[in-house]
Parts: sequence; C-alpha cells; structure tokens
Amino acid sequence: MVLDSFLNLKKYCESQQFKGWDPYDGLNSKVFKNSFLNNYEFSRLLWIQFFKLSPINLRKPFMIKKEYNPKGIALLLSGYCNLYKLSKDNLIFGKELEIKERINFLSSLLINLKSKGYSGSCWGYNFDWQARNKLYFPKNTPNIVTTSFCIDALNSVYELFGEKNILNEIISSADFVNNDLKKTKLKNGFFFSYSPLEGNNTVFNASLMGAKILSYVYHHTNDETIKEVASDCIKTVCSFQKKDGSWSYGLLKIQSWIDSFHTAYNLVSIKKFQELTETKLFENNIDSGFNYYINNFFSENGEPKYYNNQKYPIDIHCPAQLITTLSELNIFSKYQELAEKVLKWTILNMQDKNGYFYFQKRRFFINKNSYMRWSNAFMFNAMSNYLIEHENE
Repeated sequence: MVLDSFLNLKKYCESQQFKGWDPYDGLNSKVFKNSFLNNYEFSRLLWIQFFKLSPINLRKPFMIKKEYNPKGIALLLSGYCNLYKLSKDNLIFGKELEIKERINFLSSLLINLKSKGYSGSCWGYNFDWQARNKLYFPKNTPNIVTTSFCIDALNSVYELFGEKNILNEIISSADFVNNDLKKTKLKNGFFFSYSPLEGNNTVFNASLMGAKILSYVYHHTNDETIKEVASDCIKTVCSFQKKDGSWSYGLLKIQSWIDSFHTAYNLVSIKKFQELTETKLFENNIDSGFNYYINNFFSENGEPKYYNNQKYPIDIHCPAQLITTLSELNIFSKYQELAEKVLKWTILNMQDKNGYFYFQKRRFFINKNSYMRWSNAFMFNAMSNYLIEHENE
C-alpha cells in the first residue's frame, strides 16, 4: 500500500513539475493586488484566511498561479536523495542517473530561489504573508524555518556527491543566522528571530532551527564559536520545556497552544545538534519531549491529532512529520507498528486517486485542495524516509 501510494504521489509531483499552490498564497492573487483591499492589514489577513480555509479552491478565477516554493522544493530534494540511495538496489524508483538528474535540477533550482541582499544563504516563501499583530512579510523575505529545510536538503546532496558549491551554500547560511536574524535577550539566554524583520521573535521551533543550521556549519568547519552559540540557544528553549515534556508554540500569550508537528520540529532540531556536535547535552529533554509527543498526538486507530487538547483539524503535516521524526531520532523500528498504522490511515483517508494528499480533515468536511509544499512535498519526504527505514530492516 505504501509503495503504490508513494509512486502515485511521485507521478503527481513530477506531472506538476514541482509547482503548486499553498494554503497561504492568497495575496498572490492579481485581482487582490490590484484592489484597494491590498492596502489594509485586516483585509490582507482575512483574504489569506479565506483561501486557506475554503474547501473550494478559487485560485484560478482569482488569478493565483502555481509556483515554486523553496521549502517545498527542499522537501522534494531531500526525498529524491533518499530515492537515490534506494535506486542502487531497486529500479522501481528510476535509474540512478535519472534520479541524479532530478537532484541536480532541484538543487540548482533551490540555489536560484535564494533571497537576495542578505549576509548569507537564506530562503523565504513565494508569497506575501500577513499575520496577526501587524506582522507582514513581503514575498521572498527569508525566514529561519524555510532556510533550515533548505540546508537539510543541501546537506543531503553534499553527503551524496561532495560538491563544493553545495558546501559553500551550507556554510554561508551561518552568516544569515548570526548577522541578519535578531537575538531576543533573556535572563537565561536568547532566541533567534523568525526572520530579519520585526515580529515572531520568541517562537521555540524557529529558534531551534537556527541552532540546527549552525550545527551543520560546525560539522563542516569545526568552528567552536558557532557550536557554542547553537548550544546556548538550545539551552534557552529547553529551559521553557514544561514538566510533562511539552513545549508551547512560543513565549507570548497568544503562542501558548501545543501542537504536534512543531513539537516534533523541536525534537528533530535538538537531536540533529547532538549528532552533528557529538554531544549528549540534551538527551533528557529529547526523551521527555518525545514521550509527550508520542502519547498525546496519535489515536489507537492511527488518526493523527494537530493539537494536544482537540481532535480537529487533522492536518497532513502531522502524519508526515511522525515518520520523519521517528527516522531522525533513530527509533523508527521501535515505533514501526504505530508509524504504519498512521500511514495507512492517512493513505486511506487523505490521499486522492490522482496521487496528491489533502490539506486537512475537519469535523464536517475534508479540505481536498492540493498544496505542493504543505501536503505533497511533506508526504513525499516522509514516505521516502519510511521506504529507507523499511529497506534497512
């Protein structure tokens, strides 16, 4: 079932040439951009939420084109790197040379999609984004989350082929983290900001992703200063971990919710730091955080939960991130039964016959819109991780 599902998804993504829509791309509408509504924060926020929540995809009539999204491209690139490893023993995913050509195309594309005018390699989203509290990020404003996924992917490419230009991009990203991002000082340390612009300066998973990027750079340069900065950042975030092992989304009152995939991001970032720096400083934080994660976000029948305290919405990010998290924490075999149960539920309930995955399942309806970054790229990478783990049994 998983193999057939993945091959259908792969066929779909390739048929779209890796372009797609996004839950948050409403402001790419040419109709909206040319209207007076684009001048007001509230109308921009409302417009984005309308397109995100509507189960009917109105992007074509409102002139929103399918585009490349750097984070989506990075996830697909990571997935193809997994397929390259698998193709050595199995031609069902394509010949090595064919997959290498995909990797070359996607890595070159990703480098070309970099945000310009910053200290180092960095990436943002392909749309303007309006959030609450007057947070507005113009198209291509780099952010630490997208950059982190891009560095993950480029590091996978470098590990396979050892190309110097790829390594240069990885190392350059430390300059973006250290020079362009803000540091919110606290008594017990600091947070990296979400982006160079003001706002979202106290988001736990974003700050940890900054530390993860620095961990990659330390791994390739042995720069102890970079390692120390990353470690200090992680210590700060871990100091806000609750006694039950959970983290809220961020430090502010309006960031107090606890959800599945952001919790998993925290765990993966801390684990990656430990692997790349060969330390065990935060093992207890990982253990308690994972225990909370695995016991609060998945039901007995394989249904994944978004929030810790409510069932809906069921978001495609949640099952995808479970597979990736188990793989990254090197505990897939221990939780394989749960992983397969969740994956089976997801395929049966959230995959279209055309291969793509749905966005969200809500109480009374399913949002079946196809989003390349949010849904398909995440599942592509997750399922490639599953196939790698299955191959290594």
